[in-house]
Order: sequence, then C-alpha cells, then structure tokens
Amino acid sequence: MTTPTAAPALNPRVIALAHYAARAILENVLARHGVTFQQSVMLRLAVVAELVGGGLLTADSTLLTVTDTGRELYRTTSAETAPFSARVYAGIPAEDLAVAGRVLSLITERANAELAAMAGPAAERAAE
Repeated sequence: MTTPTAAPALNPRVIALAHYAARAILENVLARHGVTFQQSVMLRLAVVAELVGGGLLTADSTLLTVTDTGRELYRTTSAETAPFSARVYAGIPAEDLAVAGRVLSLITERANAELAAMAGPAAERAAE
C-alpha cells in the first residue's frame, strides 16, 4: 500500500475519486454475475421492476420481495467484495474512519438539503 506524501484536503474531487475507485471494484465483481451497479443498488432497496423479470424479485400487488435468487446474488457479491474492502480499509485507524464517516455524512446531509432547496423553486414554477 502506498501512502501519499501530502494528503489533499477533503473536497469534491477527493470524494469522487475515492467513490469511483471503490465502485470500480464492485462493478468488476457484479459484471461477473451479469448485474449492473444500478441493479445492485436497487436490489438492496428491492424496488426495481426489471429485476422481477430477471427472477431476482417477485411482485405481489404493490409489494416487491427479494427472491431466493436475489438474496443469493446479494450474499455472493457481498462475499466476493469483502476481501477487497478489507484490504482497502486495512491499517486506517478507527478514529480516522469515524471522522471521515462524520464528515461525509454531514456533506451528504448538506448536499441533500441544497437539492431540496433547489427543487422547491422549480416545483413552484411548474405549479404556476
């Protein structure tokens, strides 16, 4: 593992680079199972109709339920990505992970608030 000599301050670029690096690992594992990143997200949430056709979810009225096949796919891909995650996070002090978690959660909360504020005026204009 290489350690940067001067770590950059947290900013949108640093967050994006970390996200896409980790996402690339997950997408590589998912591709071996014929599943996209978006499908894996929806499988977690169990709300996407195209997964019903693929036999990963069943639909009963307005309720979607993860099938045994979907649960197995989730277990398999989670197990396959776990060693990568373990290596990526290895050696990072728990305190640093806690700080990063708090900072990223706060950034997410604030970004979501900004998006909600942006949607407010747009929704008002559409209603006029």
